[in-house]
Amino acid sequence: MTRFRQSGYELFLVGGAVRNLVLGGEPVDFDFATNATPDQVALAFRRVIPTGAKHGTVTIVHDSTHYEVTTYRAEGPYTDSRRPDRVEFISDIFADLARRDFTMNSMALDPLADRFLDPHNGEADIHNRLIRAIGDPHERFSEDALRMLRAIRFATQLEFVIDAPTFAAIGALSARLASVSLERIRDELTRILASRTPSQGFRMMAETGLLATFLPELVAAIGVEQRGRHHFDVFEHSIIAADAARRDNPDVRLAALLHDIGKPPTLEIRDGERTFHGHDGESARMTDAILRRLKYPNAVASRVAHLVRHHMFHYTDEWTDAAVRRFIARVGKESIADLIELRRADTYAVAAARGHEQSLAALLQRVADQLSSDHAVSLKDLAVNGRTLIEAGIPKGPLLGVVLEHLLETVIDDPSLNTPDTLVGIARRFYESRLATTPARIPTE
Repeated sequence: MTRFRQSGYELFLVGGAVRNLVLGGEPVDFDFATNATPDQVALAFRRVIPTGAKHGTVTIVHDSTHYEVTTYRAEGPYTDSRRPDRVEFISDIFADLARRDFTMNSMALDPLADRFLDPHNGEADIHNRLIRAIGDPHERFSEDALRMLRAIRFATQLEFVIDAPTFAAIGALSARLASVSLERIRDELTRILASRTPSQGFRMMAETGLLATFLPELVAAIGVEQRGRHHFDVFEHSIIAADAARRDNPDVRLAALLHDIGKPPTLEIRDGERTFHGHDGESARMTDAILRRLKYPNAVASRVAHLVRHHMFHYTDEWTDAAVRRFIARVGKESIADLIELRRADTYAVAAARGHEQSLAALLQRVADQLSSDHAVSLKDLAVNGRTLIEAGIPKGPLLGVVLEHLLETVIDDPSLNTPDTLVGIARRFYESRLATTPARIPTE
């Protein structure tokens, strides 16, 4: 800021950094606004990256830190509901602040001159815990449709409310969100899920119609009643489960949100009873498709769908050690902790009350005990591999995998059998008696 002043230019801290200061927190990112053009900024600093110079934004690299600096600007129409068709560089900070989205983001601070600018009463709105669009909210949301989702994200993150005209405008223009790229929507959804109570945001998205534009499968769960101990419909159960899942584990939060997404399409009513047979498999299939559609990484989609597929386990202390090992083999030891966390959140969301905490903790301990005993729970834990069996006379091909799976089931039941000689003998007998089309003795030498 001193360098800008020495060069004859204004520089104000703007956006989230000022908002965080007013909230009493620490700024995370530092964004600045200036009356200097991008070319003039480039002359004042050694390292300047032309991040979006056409729209007035450059990134200054100073003392190994990146600072985004944008020239004061006025904007033309937003025909794509995302970016202005043209921008005009201006010299008036107040005109620049007037083009921003919400009052809490329209403040500016120059600590060197002890100047705090708040032309739209953002500080008062922050103290009143209010999200309010600047000027006509219909104009603000018509300029950039993502601002509607950002309003709900801010309200969820900060636990604020959206003022009535702003909220009404979101409902009126919600269909415009369909014009926004799914990557930008995904990023906002991820931030909502990282909030303390994401259910607040999902209720607002459902009420305004935003949710229907990018996650209609979850909207379909509204009003789908459940049976037994469930106190909530599928939609409420799902978003309460997301609240209950650990916020520092985004995969589990996604799984909690989507774990019953397959219930509406699998609903059947038989003799007055509502059933959802096979909903876990359908939920997993839909979860994978939804996350890929929303441009989540394929690895994330696969991990979350895997958790959803296996969330319907019911542990009791009657499980044998072999049953615990079979559970580990089916789920994969790398997924156990997340799956138990998902099950805990799912159980909580039945009636918004804790339940089965002790039994899930007991299962986690039994899993740890089995893993510490080095018992085989996956093919790589077997004392033999495919090459060993081929050398023992079992032919290559799909049946080799069948033999290996049989060996894994065998040692899960009885870990003492996991020795090379024993497994080769079991493999030969199994192949000869169950798989070989023409019975023939496999040579033992």
